[in-house]
Amino acid sequence: MDKEGNAVSLIHSLYGGFGSTVVAGDTGVVLQNRSAYFSLDPSHPNKLEPGKIPLHTLIASIGKRHGKLWSVVGCMGADGQPQIQLQAYVAMMDFGCDIQQALEAPRWLSGRFAIGEARDTLHIEGRFPTQTLQTLEERGHTLNRWPAWNELAGHAHGITIDPVSGVKSGGSDPRSDGAAIGY
Repeated sequence: MDKEGNAVSLIHSLYGGFGSTVVAGDTGVVLQNRSAYFSLDPSHPNKLEPGKIPLHTLIASIGKRHGKLWSVVGCMGADGQPQIQLQAYVAMMDFGCDIQQALEAPRWLSGRFAIGEARDTLHIEGRFPTQTLQTLEERGHTLNRWPAWNELAGHAHGITIDPVSGVKSGGSDPRSDGAAIGY
């Protein structure tokens, strides 16, 4: 965010381990293959066409409150990205957490992270109360209990701006390298 209040939310992502496996000239920059979710098949539901936003997980966000910039959040974590964003925004909006508290909250992700896993697996960090885990299992959820601060739970970073005072607060996910730095 610059001194005029302009903000950008971005995600640096290659998608596959080596992206597209194409390097931009002699720059050393590996090009991404994030459009792997899109389809050029005209009968495919995720076809690329004018006016359509194809399903994908690049969801860097900019949020507003009362018509003013309030948040800039970006995260990585494959198919978990929408779930990570949801959990961060719920923590801030419904539970009054600041951006750092929201990013540090225990995280869960639903879906398959490895070949052979059931698609309905609920991956959950070990910092949730034991009773919560037991109740989820009693209700029929298949749990994959991750250790605390598991890197597989994604990495998120963000800024919030108080709409009254203009004070900016940054947050950096402790599950990865990074830092919230102001000027």
